Amino acid sequence: MTSSPQGSAPTPYIQLVDVSRSFGATKAVRDVTMDLAERGKIHALVGENGAGKSTCLGIAAGRIPPSSGKVLVNGVELELGSPRASKRAGVHAIYQELTIVPAISPEANVFLGRPIASKGWLRESEMRAEYERLCAKLGVTPAVTGRSGSLSVADQQVLEIMRALVSEAEAILLDEPTASLAHAEREALYVTLHQLRDQGLALSLVSHNLEEVLEHSDDITVCRDGAIVERRPASAWTKRELVGAMLGKQTHGAEIAAGTRGSRPTSPDRGASVKPLMVVDSLSSPGLIEDLSFELYPGEILGIAGLVGSGRTSLLRALAGLDPSATGTVTTSEPGDRVPQRVREARARGIALLPEDRKGQGLLLARDGADNITLGEWSGLSKYSFLNSQRLGAAAAEAAAPVGFNVKRLGERAARLSGGNQQKLMIARWLHTTHSVLLADEPTRGVDVGAKAEILVALEKVVAQGRSLIVVSSELEEVVGLSDRVLVIDKGRSLGILNAAEQDITVALLLQMIFNATDSIADSRS
Repeated sequence: MTSSPQGSAPTPYIQLVDVSRSFGATKAVRDVTMDLAERGKIHALVGENGAGKSTCLGIAAGRIPPSSGKVLVNGVELELGSPRASKRAGVHAIYQELTIVPAISPEANVFLGRPIASKGWLRESEMRAEYERLCAKLGVTPAVTGRSGSLSVADQQVLEIMRALVSEAEAILLDEPTASLAHAEREALYVTLHQLRDQGLALSLVSHNLEEVLEHSDDITVCRDGAIVERRPASAWTKRELVGAMLGKQTHGAEIAAGTRGSRPTSPDRGASVKPLMVVDSLSSPGLIEDLSFELYPGEILGIAGLVGSGRTSLLRALAGLDPSATGTVTTSEPGDRVPQRVREARARGIALLPEDRKGQGLLLARDGADNITLGEWSGLSKYSFLNSQRLGAAAAEAAAPVGFNVKRLGERAARLSGGNQQKLMIARWLHTTHSVLLADEPTRGVDVGAKAEILVALEKVVAQGRSLIVVSSELEEVVGLSDRVLVIDKGRSLGILNAAEQDITVALLLQMIFNATDSIADSRS
């Protein structure tokens, strides 16, 4: 990191001064004054959707002109609403939707708009050499492909960062930089951002992932309703405090997300007279999961805890009929005891999957909310063999209301809804059906903290009606806060089942079980 001269505070590279921005009657940013980016620091902005975070970045980048106020860059007032002026001042923005041209080479993308040329001819060898020098500076391996479209999203983001460096950026603003990345890619990106910070650049980012900002940021600012709530060093925040500041109150859903178990609306009864809703015995799939056995009771939430690659999603896919190679037995209240071989078979036996990829695998984005909720379950909704729009709308509203979806928005296309509302549509679809077992794979991934709290409460409400839930989440706090019991797995094998009624389940306990198992395997191989 760079340091300021002794006896003086560092000058912020980007400052917002009394900035406001309205979109019609909606005031997205309200009289915000803050140091947005400082040299040698990573500054994170967090808050719910609509809190004003991305709008602040957009104003500094010149993409959005403020309604009032001013922006100072290195102490000089910036021309507002001009991306070119921002870039000339050394401010470069990287958005969630990348601007890479898929058909051209990585080095061509890096120098897009600033090519190295002579007498009208591109000097491609020099651009390649400079690209490789930038790779060495960032500690990444140069791509050998001729088409940038074949690169991973993480590698494409690195090209965007290189483009910023080529344009002589002094400050880089990143809007949800890790939203589309896998865990390993996220870590690699943050290694790059740390290097840029240590080289003296000013970095500011927006993220919904609170664990990441707590681990990788120097300062964190909480935004709510277009205003600044509070700014602290990252080391002075806890996840619970961040959630409380973002929401303005500590809701039940926020407590679940933070790993605190609340009272279940209807506690599941596992007395001797109560039969399991589903019994899984010796469930296996070559190379994925091995000999998993457990029971699921009416009104119960069973959490699956494990690291990435432990077999969590493979378990759900096998139960949902998506893994024809899976063996063992699965018994439900419906006839049959083999592992479902097709999705249709799983659904006929009362098992439904809430997939991780809601846009690609869960929703028809071009159809409205009512159509998505009632999709494939039209019994009683037709008249003279034609779907009755009034009946369909009423059925959709009946399923949507309990999960907190605004029924007035059922006529909107799913593509226009936020990630949280899209997830609520999928939960409402399950409520509309007669399926007794829901398999939820990462139900809160990619949504803001407010929507996350609402989704967790919605899952509890659905389970309170006598149905049961098996949930996978990378955020172990959610598994702890939501589950009655937790099945801990590692490398596809069961490490045991913990019961919240018998012991205090904590994230530390789950991680201890997982890492102890990993160490034991490593010792046996050495």
